[in-house]
Amino acid sequence: MSLSYADLIARVRSAVATVSLEELKRRLDDKESITLVDVRERDEFRQGYIPGAISVPRGYLEMQIEQKVPDRSARVVLYCAGGTRSALAAKTLAELGYVSVESANPGFVRWKDLGFPIERPPELTEAQRERYARHIMLPEVGEVGQAKLLGSKVLLLGAGGLGSPAALYLAAAGVGTLGLVDADTVDASNLQRQILHATSRIGMAKVDSAAQMVVDLNPDVKVVKFQERLDSGNVDRIFEGFDVIVDGCDNFPTRYLVNDASVLLGKPVVHGSIFRFEGQVTTFLPRVGPCYRCLYPEPPPAHLAPSCAEAGVLGILPGLIGTLQATEAVKLLLGKGDLLVGRLVCYDSMRLKFRELRLRRDPSCPMCGDHPTIDKYIDYEGFCNLA
Repeated sequence: MSLSYADLIARVRSAVATVSLEELKRRLDDKESITLVDVRERDEFRQGYIPGAISVPRGYLEMQIEQKVPDRSARVVLYCAGGTRSALAAKTLAELGYVSVESANPGFVRWKDLGFPIERPPELTEAQRERYARHIMLPEVGEVGQAKLLGSKVLLLGAGGLGSPAALYLAAAGVGTLGLVDADTVDASNLQRQILHATSRIGMAKVDSAAQMVVDLNPDVKVVKFQERLDSGNVDRIFEGFDVIVDGCDNFPTRYLVNDASVLLGKPVVHGSIFRFEGQVTTFLPRVGPCYRCLYPEPPPAHLAPSCAEAGVLGILPGLIGTLQATEAVKLLLGKGDLLVGRLVCYDSMRLKFRELRLRRDPSCPMCGDHPTIDKYIDYEGFCNLA
């Protein structure tokens, strides 16, 4: 005997657990552990949604739910406009092995009529939705996260080996403002590793060359150029307004300056460095983890820390380290993932091995310790020359 649509829906509703909107609001207000899933279409979701909801349109449910809700034991509450699509979705999830699934009945229309809280996703253009489609599919990013990236500002110290991949991937990710600090011009010897630049731009200021490349990659990105060397006199002005600092410096005086400015100004720094075939990455988060001075209380003697110009570097190496720095920056901006705070990742390209070292804040650190003694910028060249 064939079923009518009404019979089918009635059978589905009787087979799935339901939750009232009042009960759902109580659970959300009490901050119970609930995975809230909106199964309406994208255009409906953009008109407003229940705060905290994940968007998984009913037509994509079977394809996307395992990615967006991987834990089959999670308490899942589904909702749609009126309660029908969510009931069908709840039956499907039960068949897929989800053990605690409920359908909100009625749905979002009644929730809105009751005056319960709603949110609206940020306004992205159709071109932006297309460009960042693979980001938007990720529940950790979505339209809200992508809008956050578009409103973020990252400062890159150096448009060279580390700054090149970091700038390209941050621009591609849609970080809305990139600051570039570099006083040099493009040289032929840079092109072995500094992929922001090109043969046709030899002799051009690196910040101009980099800006040309970044804007061509993503016109959404605004580039702020600082064709100057970072020093104690300009660091506050340059750091002002940026959310994250990506440190691609190649000398110790500047690294100590960056660290001290980071702590004094409360700016997170994603640090990267390279030497011949090896690289390292960590994140310094002021007042949360250790700082650069905890890692290196004193700079090494100059003859033990030659520059790339003196010791050479594998051209591919900064590509990996700079990409890791860009990854950390995006995680900081989104507030997602486990940051490299208190952890130093070391990479040996010749052996293709990664090592992780634990870093601890030094209670006697003169910058971030229990009783700091540094409260202003010092003579960093003199400090490093003492080594």
